[in-house]
Amino acid sequence: MLSRIDLRGRTLGTAELRRTLPRGAADVDSVVDTVRPVVEAVGEHGAAAALDYGEKFDQVRPSSVRVPAEVITEAGENLDPVVRAALVEAIRRARIVHSAQRRGDTVTEVATGGFVTEKWVPVERVGLYVPGGKAVYPSSVIMNVVPAQVAGVGSLVVASPPQADFGGWPHPTILGACALLGVDEVWAVGGAQAVALLAHGGEDTDGLELEPVDMVTGPGNVYVTAAKRLCRSVVGIDSEAGPTEIAVLADHTADPVHIAYDLISQAEHDPNAASVLVTDSEQLADAVAREVEARYTVTLNADRVREALEGPQSGIVLVDGIDAGLRVVDAYAAEHLEVQTRDSAADAARVRNAGAIFVGAYSPVPLGDYAAGSNHVLPTSGTARHSSGLSVQTFLRGIHVIDYDRAALKEIAPTVVALADAERLPAHGEAVRARFEDLTAEEEEQ
Repeated sequence: MLSRIDLRGRTLGTAELRRTLPRGAADVDSVVDTVRPVVEAVGEHGAAAALDYGEKFDQVRPSSVRVPAEVITEAGENLDPVVRAALVEAIRRARIVHSAQRRGDTVTEVATGGFVTEKWVPVERVGLYVPGGKAVYPSSVIMNVVPAQVAGVGSLVVASPPQADFGGWPHPTILGACALLGVDEVWAVGGAQAVALLAHGGEDTDGLELEPVDMVTGPGNVYVTAAKRLCRSVVGIDSEAGPTEIAVLADHTADPVHIAYDLISQAEHDPNAASVLVTDSEQLADAVAREVEARYTVTLNADRVREALEGPQSGIVLVDGIDAGLRVVDAYAAEHLEVQTRDSAADAARVRNAGAIFVGAYSPVPLGDYAAGSNHVLPTSGTARHSSGLSVQTFLRGIHVIDYDRAALKEIAPTVVALADAERLPAHGEAVRARFEDLTAEEEEQ
């Protein structure tokens, strides 16, 4: 089922490694032209167009975009007690971690009387997208809402696809998670039309305004990603997310059953999900392959798992040793990277490129998906080489505040003038000189 790439005895450069390793293909370009009319129509006609497209694509049309408050409240009250307890604990842990990450303002006295402050200001209004296609993702509600709330975002709205089975509203578990988090604005709209409506706003069926947002975050399919790309000149976005992926770096000490289940669990997300094992142990590779074959069929989503694991984006990569394995996983830059080696902590500390790193046998990816306290909205498709996952910082903007008094400006004025003249922008220098034209001779000497 899992293909193999044998890199033993070969030394590949970074570019060749990136070309050789398995990778999910999220061809956003191929659907941009399909999505563009949707985005443009919603931009021009607002909620009416969004509801039209929702009816066309999902065969459901809610009576309004905004979910009534009583529907959200009822969903919270009717949560299964076990699910409620799990959500409450996941929220608690996420708040602990994200609250500790919020940046504080930094004041620097550059010179006597000259201060530069970097202050962190939250985005005023954000739209948080929660998918509702092949699975139900209340965990994504937590992962988007908690950091936005900790950041101090002024207002937020959760958008999730309407469900025909639930009166045209988003899934009750999604709404229940919103209720637990105190989210009182939820839109029953999904797909590309949701992103467009968040970006442009509109008027609901009852005539009330659907206020546009300043930023859209959250995972989604390729159509959602294409809409983010098309709307990013109007709103900020967190990332263009591709199919989910896991890489496992392991040696002979790892348990093949653990690894098999970890690969399977990621594969059940999507037929395009990527599950990759990097190991220097052929014996482990053989054992993992056997365990995957033996165990994937008993899962609820066996067909989806098989398609993902048999796809070109998944496989086993054999390497000469852990040092070589580290080069491979850094070139791959996985969304989720598990390190299960003899010295997992030390090897994990050497990793440079990953969305999130899971250390040892008892830190599997599903822990991070739900209740580690970390965030599961992470960079995909190799973008972990330059991008971070969703965090409190996603919703904060750093603003430099410059506060120099007269003496401090006078002291640095010659430097400003010299650089302005060097750049042939003399008016810049004159803007500084003008502040001292009324100086007396005595003041000039000082």
